[in-house]
Amino acid sequence: MKQFMQEFKQFIARGNVMDMAVGVIIGGAFSSITTSLINDIIMPLLGIFTGSISFASLSVEVGSAVIAYGSFLQAVLNFLVMAFVVFCLVKTLNRLHRKKEEAPAPPPGPSPEEALLAEIRDLLKEKQ
Repeated sequence: MKQFMQEFKQFIARGNVMDMAVGVIIGGAFSSITTSLINDIIMPLLGIFTGSISFASLSVEVGSAVIAYGSFLQAVLNFLVMAFVVFCLVKTLNRLHRKKEEAPAPPPGPSPEEALLAEIRDLLKEKQ
């Protein structure tokens, strides 16, 4: 049991696990923002075109079963908005990482000015 607890502590202390935990927490908070955006702004606007205020009220009865396809459509739209935002975020982060990798490294040798000064120094040494 002691070894298990030590392994668990090492697992939790890793940076990746902490980053993932922060991502999950922020993702949960962002999910509520996205849900509000869909339910409170986008769906009422789409409701103007469909004749209802919310897709959630859209349903069809098949026998005694009620199929609430409007709720499903809202969930799909919510997913698409979140997926788009995550895509934009990942694309931006990849672009930033690419720029860091593409940053030109300083030239391995002396600069042209330094090379010229070295030539002048060598010529002055030869004259003496």
